[in-house]
Amino acid sequence: MSLLGLTLKNVRRNFGLYTIYAVSMVIGMMIFFSFASVMYNGDILDALENRQNFQTGFAIASFVIVLFIVLFILYANSFFVRQRKKELGLYMLYGMNERHVLLMLMYETLMIGVVSLAIGGLLGGLLSKIFGSLLMNLMQYDRVISLSYPVQAILATVAVFAIVTAAACVQSYLLLTRVQLIDLFRARERTEKPIASSAPLAILAVALLGSAIAIIGGGKQTVFWTDYAAASMIYCAIGIIGGTYLFFRQFAGWVLQKLSRGKGYFEGNTVLWTSAIRFQIRGNTMNLSFISLFSTVLILLMCFVSINYAVQFEAVGRNLPNDVAYESKSDAVDAEVKSEIEASGHAITGRHALELLCADAVSDAGAAFDNPAYFFPGLLLVSAAEYNAIVKDRHDEGQQVRLEGNQAVSLSQGMDFPEALPGGGIDFTVRAKSDKTFRLIEKKDYALLGWASDPVLSMVKKPAMLIISDAAFGELRGNAAAANYLIYDIADAGNAEALSKRLHAIVTKDPEAYYSSFADVYSKQIEGSSLLLFASAFLALIALFALASVIYFKQLREATEARQQYAILRQLGVDKREMMSVIRKQLLFVFALPLLPGLVNSWLIIKTYILDSVQDFPNLKGMVWGIIAVYFLIYAGFYLASTTIYYRIANRAA
Repeated sequence: MSLLGLTLKNVRRNFGLYTIYAVSMVIGMMIFFSFASVMYNGDILDALENRQNFQTGFAIASFVIVLFIVLFILYANSFFVRQRKKELGLYMLYGMNERHVLLMLMYETLMIGVVSLAIGGLLGGLLSKIFGSLLMNLMQYDRVISLSYPVQAILATVAVFAIVTAAACVQSYLLLTRVQLIDLFRARERTEKPIASSAPLAILAVALLGSAIAIIGGGKQTVFWTDYAAASMIYCAIGIIGGTYLFFRQFAGWVLQKLSRGKGYFEGNTVLWTSAIRFQIRGNTMNLSFISLFSTVLILLMCFVSINYAVQFEAVGRNLPNDVAYESKSDAVDAEVKSEIEASGHAITGRHALELLCADAVSDAGAAFDNPAYFFPGLLLVSAAEYNAIVKDRHDEGQQVRLEGNQAVSLSQGMDFPEALPGGGIDFTVRAKSDKTFRLIEKKDYALLGWASDPVLSMVKKPAMLIISDAAFGELRGNAAAANYLIYDIADAGNAEALSKRLHAIVTKDPEAYYSSFADVYSKQIEGSSLLLFASAFLALIALFALASVIYFKQLREATEARQQYAILRQLGVDKREMMSVIRKQLLFVFALPLLPGLVNSWLIIKTYILDSVQDFPNLKGMVWGIIAVYFLIYAGFYLASTTIYYRIANRAA
């Protein structure tokens, strides 16, 4: 019989095992093709304002997804080859050499791969329409996405298929050449030895994890992060990674050892499920550590990108609160700007003329403005009445101020936390022809004018503004240089990129003139955050499949190897209900133990270093808990599916 004929016979004989491998290949090809189809879809590209950034971001994400797919398929291929080692050993015993066996495996991989490529491509094309529509909804673009199979996506998927096939063949070759013939027959007869646990190492595991969690949970205002940030970061990384490994390698074994010496060890079925775990803990250490750390990273990734997306819509408005704002230096420019807006189709819904006074800071600017390097040199002074009028028009009455005498408030836009200065404030001196000292009573995280913007460069810098009392403004008005600004509210400001380019060209004929437009940043920020969320969701999807494969194949292998033990239990009178109870408890220990550290670590990091910095967005905490809940439910689904599969395989021995 030829090798090709033998390959076809193997596929028919081991159809169930081949199906598992084929499903892994189909999922990998389907996910990548749907992602690549979105990247090259003409309808999506036509809708974007920043096409080049979109394709660059997708190309980077595609590379990461390919890595996940390769690792995912290699894990499945490793299980596939190891499950057939006895069969492959028989072929070699009957005279086939390693080259023939490898060619047979390569034929099998190609056959399964071609079928998987075709099915995955067809399904991926259908999914790409759904994912493309989802991406447009994330970007808030009203665009219908057509079903398409772009040539570039097909070629990219074929290239990924070639990479995956080559990697699987190399892996199969290494698995065959690194073992002796006798090892192929005894590969499924080896059993793990119970790990020797150590109380000091178990205590060290808890100490490492506990201290790392304590430092993280203490917050970024503690001395660890303010004075020793680099050392704290390194220690937390070592504590979490090393502590997690020792937690499963030593602490879990130590707990099981103590449990085996307890009075109730021989009551119920405790001895059955604990003894099985004690023999498997050595081989499961890396898997359990990987699952725990993987859960932390995956939850952090999805929470971060979701929070980033959720705050962008409001954050852009906070950074650039005006649809169009510019420094008015001539009546001719003002007339040209107004004429251009009226001709654009973006109706003018509001107009405000703002008179400010120019000054320079004599005191250290850092006392009034966080990160003063982000601000333009000099100061702009605004009266409390003028400021309150604009704030009222924006319906931000909570940001209004009441000032008397020499009191002042700085607009330090971009602070993590607004700051009311203690002790009645600090003295802050400005120079407007002559020096004037104000009592700075508050640093407010608010923008009256916002960042200067550029249609190409996006945000540039922002003006440093000081709110002063009306009396102080009237006193300085005759002695300080005045600067006039015009603010326009227009309809459909988020889609005014073309108008902003024309207005920017008019205003910046004087290169020192201030210009700011909401549209210059809105499309870039929304498209960028939507792309990040979309790509991260894809990465999370393929990562979850990778996690599922690790769990599934590990449990499938252990259940297959434990058939004989479960057959003996049945002969001793253990019924099906008791056996299912043993399996559930055994797998619950394996599943729940790595999940808890992952959830705790991810929540503490998100709460301390993200949520506490965006307290003005109260809905974010619920969104984070929602993501954690979804992950928990998916993980619980893995647990229930694994118990069913494990029981079915074990019951087959009866």
